[in-house]
Amino acid sequence: MTSPSPEQEYADRRYRSPAGIAGGVLMLALAGWLGGDAAVRGEGSTPWLALAGLLCVVPLIIAFTLRPAVFAGASRLLVRNPFRTITLPWGAVDAVRAGYSSEVLAGGSTYQLWAVPVSLRKRKRAARGGAAEAAPADQTVAELQELAERNASREDAQGDVVVRWAYEVLAPAGVGLVLFVVLLVVG
Repeated sequence: MTSPSPEQEYADRRYRSPAGIAGGVLMLALAGWLGGDAAVRGEGSTPWLALAGLLCVVPLIIAFTLRPAVFAGASRLLVRNPFRTITLPWGAVDAVRAGYSSEVLAGGSTYQLWAVPVSLRKRKRAARGGAAEAAPADQTVAELQELAERNASREDAQGDVVVRWAYEVLAPAGVGLVLFVVLLVVG
């Protein structure tokens, strides 16, 4: 087993929304139960409509609940949102902030951090609790801002922001929607 290099002070950090994951699992279970029941017990075109509906809905549920994540490494920040994956080298990050949502500013653009939801209720509770306590989203944003400032000058943290569309989500959802509409029209 190799020990970490002196430049690597920590392992990659991962930020996700536990409530989003729990909600996604529950919605997938409900969709599977209702869609599966309609596919097995339905008559006529109902089973095919149910399967097409599941093909459309399941990727969207995954995209909005299970997929969002933020990965912070020594050289870059990787933001996985529902329909896009954004790779931001630390040198390109101008700021990380949390207002009504968590955001990264880089190269004149603003990117949302879906995996770091801001709770105004928790923020108010933390403000009442005193200055030593902070809301979870504010703590995460402070950590990311500190990582950006510390790692921005690294040689391997330079480069352009890369945005990639999540075709693995968009394609099945689009195919399912087209099939559902065709099945409805055909009847």
